[in-house]
Amino acid sequence: MSKNPPNCIPALVPGELRLADLRPGTTARVVGVSTDDAAGPAEMGRRLAELGFLPGEAVRIVARGFMARAPIAVRVGTGTFALRLFEAACVRVCPEQP
Repeated sequence: MSKNPPNCIPALVPGELRLADLRPGTTARVVGVSTDDAAGPAEMGRRLAELGFLPGEAVRIVARGFMARAPIAVRVGTGTFALRLFEAACVRVCPEQP
């Protein structure tokens, strides 16, 4: 797995991944958004919730940027959003079985 971003809680339950670690095309369900209690990350958690990253929502990575730090395109509900990797790393997901 990738190194934990500084604003994200590192502990994950077995079977959970960070959205940033999900392979493109794999469908998963949002488990939650894990940010620490600093002012910036709280705003980020709220923003992600407003975009639809809520527990139980289906998500799928549509595309990844060409460079290592490039944003990723994520489909949640009926919308597609570009997330920076540190934002995607704060969304915990559980991959669905095919």
